Amino acid sequence: MNREKTGKIHILIADDHPIFRQGLAHAFSRTPDLVVAGEADNGHDVLSRIRENRYDVVLLDISMPGPNGLETLKQLKVEYPRLPVLVLSMYPENRYAVRFLRAGASGYLTKDNPPRQLLEAIRVVSSGGKFISPGLANKLAFEFLDPDKAPHEYLSDREFQVLGLIAAGKTVTEIARELSLSVNTVSTHRSHILEKMKMKNNAQLTHYAFQKGLVE
Repeated sequence: MNREKTGKIHILIADDHPIFRQGLAHAFSRTPDLVVAGEADNGHDVLSRIRENRYDVVLLDISMPGPNGLETLKQLKVEYPRLPVLVLSMYPENRYAVRFLRAGASGYLTKDNPPRQLLEAIRVVSSGGKFISPGLANKLAFEFLDPDKAPHEYLSDREFQVLGLIAAGKTVTEIARELSLSVNTVSTHRSHILEKMKMKNNAQLTHYAFQKGLVE
């Protein structure tokens, strides 16, 4: 069943924290036009559930086991390009929002926003609209007019992911294992990151990542 048949917005909540999922489900249960039709706690589960059932909106967390939020979003957009995905994250907009919107997300919202804004965002994206804050809209409007982009904005999505793991203190071998890549591939990504950001070593990358608030 989906919105066309019931008049309700059927939501898939994708988050690896059960208490958070339960809290959202409880909040939505008091809203007549919203229904939680499914839950997932990792990227593989998200894809599996969407292949088996129809949903009107996916609420997607960034950090989950298995494929992360960005990888999951990209695969969703390949298989279901018209399915609205609203990213609901603990990370501020300035870290990841633009990257997720470029990948096809219909909106980006942080978890510290009031419930009424989340409800509004779900209704907007389920109707085919985009939901972004005024501050993010301003950033998007001027993004391509600003020649002085931050160095990390030139990285590919995979390079950006590797940068975060390097800054988190992971070795090349650990990164390779976590991303299911070869050590040589990770080393190549690292070389490209250093070249693009005009840096010489991991220490400089780590300092930059913390300075820009790209990692906790």
